[in-house]
Amino acid sequence: MSTIKRATGLLAAVATALGCLALTAASASAVTSTATALPVVDMEATVLAAQIDPRRADNTLTPGAKDSVLAVERALQARGLLDAKWVDGYFGTTTISAYAAFQRSLGYTGLAANGLPGTTSLTKLGEGRYTVTKVIGPGSKIQRDGYTINTRTQAMLTEAEHLLGRTLKLDQGSYNPGGDPTSAGTHDGGGVVDINVDGMSATTKTAVAKALRQVGFAAWVRNPTQGDWPWHIHAAAISDTDLSTQAQNQVGDYYLGFNGLANHGADDGPRIAIHTWEDYQRTH
Repeated sequence: MSTIKRATGLLAAVATALGCLALTAASASAVTSTATALPVVDMEATVLAAQIDPRRADNTLTPGAKDSVLAVERALQARGLLDAKWVDGYFGTTTISAYAAFQRSLGYTGLAANGLPGTTSLTKLGEGRYTVTKVIGPGSKIQRDGYTINTRTQAMLTEAEHLLGRTLKLDQGSYNPGGDPTSAGTHDGGGVVDINVDGMSATTKTAVAKALRQVGFAAWVRNPTQGDWPWHIHAAAISDTDLSTQAQNQVGDYYLGFNGLANHGADDGPRIAIHTWEDYQRTH
């Protein structure tokens, strides 16, 4: 009888242990389920919408961005920064203002609080509400041709040079607030450069603008009849999260078929399928 009792006790202990393991596995599964239930914000799509939507004449949504923008807007609403009626998946001027208010609440000022989502602010806003994927950033500041740009812009320029088989020289760089009043603030932040075109034929200028567009710039050949400037190619890196507000507006206009100038004229550059630097990298 003693042996039977011991065997019975052993079986009971095993059953108890197995039960505990089952509970542990169930608990782990519940935790995993809760974590994966959080919405996912595609940063690339969200930043793109924040550039294009404010420039639209209607409330058309940026393709592929609705769910991500909704998650961001709900987080802004939860913080009392955005009314429910604006939680619509459209990253228009009201959402830009609300996001800028959130950036200021983090202590950001100036270009860092202009409503264009950056990695840190987007992640902080989403704590406990969403996760962030396809993270993008401008990289660090470096020098090129005596001007300041960032490493993302440099990589894009290098690839454009590879496509062209020629070296490009800058006439103006980024992070240059007030440096050239004719630029209307477009160079105040990151991602924007002017390319020197001295000695280039009209055909070459167009080819350079096309190569810049291929790697993810909104780029136009500028001439003296358009403003108080010499011939040059103006290029703004799409989705550079350091873009000034004026440069963001140019990118939005580019997507909508305009020339990026105050006259809001039709795009006069080489027409290609528009994509970002990240899109280009995925396909090359």
